[in-house]
Amino acid sequence: EVVKHVTSVNVATGFHAGDPDVMASTVKISEELGVGIGAQPGYPDLVGFGRRDIDMTPDEIANAVTYQMGALAAFTSDKKLQHLKPHGAMYNMAVNDEKLARAICEAILEVDPDLILLALSGSRWIDIAEKMGLRVAREVFADRALMPDGTLAPRSQEGAVLHDPKRIAERSLRMAIDGVVEAVDGSLVEVRADSICLHGDTPG
Repeated sequence: EVVKHVTSVNVATGFHAGDPDVMASTVKISEELGVGIGAQPGYPDLVGFGRRDIDMTPDEIANAVTYQMGALAAFTSDKKLQHLKPHGAMYNMAVNDEKLARAICEAILEVDPDLILLALSGSRWIDIAEKMGLRVAREVFADRALMPDGTLAPRSQEGAVLHDPKRIAERSLRMAIDGVVEAVDGSLVEVRADSICLHGDTPG
């Protein structure tokens, strides 16, 4: 149902969620609808849905990301992906951890330098990726609350995940058109939105 309404999909690649059958069916639906396909690699953490911090070396991160990209690309008709967007804790940690951010970028460059990295708008990760020569799409979130510094509000915080479709639509339009979004404290955060993320596991 979600794929009909978006231009790109982030497909879980088995480490935090998803499995070969789900990956195959999602790719099939996406290709039939002409939707861009991207890998969403995460930490090896099925129990925690990839939302728990795991201490891995940069080499381990790069290898895990490479493995997951390869797994998803194998299901596509041309064996290529459009983009990569890390999941959960890996994504959130890369926003402030330069070594982790670089490891993810290096994996992309090794596999396919034409791949687009989706990274948090306004983060240092964007600058790192661009300096390394990567194509980058600045990402904002339709259904997640933001802290005043522009980072995602922790899911443990009440109100971190938004559920009102009207409010989500209004926030998305404001980010795309006006380049601002209201943070949890009511302040306005400037954002540049190349891509708006909507979570597929949120009811509605």
